Amino acid sequence: MKYKSTIETKLSTLLEDGIIGFSVPLKEHCSFRIGGAAEIFATPHTQAQLSQVLVFCLEHEVPYFILGKGSNLLISDQGLRGMVISTENYNKITRDEVYLSAFCGVALSDLCEYAMQQGLSGLEFASGIPGSVGGAVYMNAGAYGGEIKDVLYCSKYLIPTLDSLGSSASIKHLKAEEHEFAYRRSVFQSQKLIHLSSVFRLKPDSPDLIKARMDDLNRQRWDKQPMELPSAGSVFKRPEGHYTGKLISDCGLRGFRIGDAAVSEKHCGFIVNLGEATAKQVLELISHIQTTVFNRFGVRLETEIRILGEM
Repeated sequence: MKYKSTIETKLSTLLEDGIIGFSVPLKEHCSFRIGGAAEIFATPHTQAQLSQVLVFCLEHEVPYFILGKGSNLLISDQGLRGMVISTENYNKITRDEVYLSAFCGVALSDLCEYAMQQGLSGLEFASGIPGSVGGAVYMNAGAYGGEIKDVLYCSKYLIPTLDSLGSSASIKHLKAEEHEFAYRRSVFQSQKLIHLSSVFRLKPDSPDLIKARMDDLNRQRWDKQPMELPSAGSVFKRPEGHYTGKLISDCGLRGFRIGDAAVSEKHCGFIVNLGEATAKQVLELISHIQTTVFNRFGVRLETEIRILGEM
């Protein structure tokens, strides 16, 4: 393995602590349950460890990818070269009056549950979104009329740099308006900023009322979406003036499959993994859907999921 001996020297302490692994199957770390192995897999617990790993990648020209819950990803069957840095263990939540601070690796479901227990309202819309705080801020996640931008107060991020003085990782902050939020977009997509944590400003309310709203939205989600099967959520962005699922359904593609990759019978905006689907099959299905919808309705469907690695 190209980087293994260097890591054994430079990151020996992290290796001994079990924070660095090699040839780790990525299908176990994404909701689609598809993808090959990560050449190197890191699970830092602290900001210092995360900075150490990033500085190593810069110094040794190791490509890296920051992985949250992997709920909006299609990963190559060949896996990913370089370093995959998982935030799954970087997951602390704290409260200060009506403000909740959450590290990037916190599951949205855990943050919403914590807010409910604390009697703080505003995150109910996100309770069923199967992602992390970092991923949600990265793409301005939303559902049922709510978006992350509606409740976000500020964020902290890291910028790894390499110059004539060496490598470093500086920490900076973003105000809400500096996130440049738009539909499924944020400044984190256009600039090389690594999200560390965010603060959310919520409103006091009864935990029972908050729970009732969360339960209602989750019932709707289970009724309308294929929650029982592996998927990456909505595959396509909603085209202006149309509903993606209806366009696909009207093309007669409900249930259409290539191998074990299939258009969901329950919601045609989802592609599901029926068992042993490959990334290649999913990509072929995406292309077939896009071509069919364009030929029938003249509408170009743009993917919402992120496609990683050599396909």
